[in-house]
Amino acid sequence: MAADPSSFKEKKVITIGIVSELTGLSERQIRYYEERKLVFPDRTPGGSRRYSFSDVELLVEIANKIEDGVQTYEIRQEMIKEKKRHKDEAHKKMIQGQLNARFGVRKY
Repeated sequence: MAADPSSFKEKKVITIGIVSELTGLSERQIRYYEERKLVFPDRTPGGSRRYSFSDVELLVEIANKIEDGVQTYEIRQEMIKEKKRHKDEAHKKMIQGQLNARFGVRKY
């Protein structure tokens, strides 16, 4: 059985130095984006930050927006709205599934 391709994308295994090389951002910039609650690395028992490939992609998006003049506060607000929208969509799908199961509706 093949591994889920999205699973490796979410594993937080990349050091800040490698993230810096991949994104072109300085380690200081990366830490700043963490301070601004735009990215959330895991920490090792020794306190080192670990990032995922998804985090790397997010950091590139953030850097591009900053370059376009968008403020970190605006980026954070946009991320909050997007997260809420995804949560609302998931909730809506769950309710629809329950209704379909209750009333025997099947999609073909």
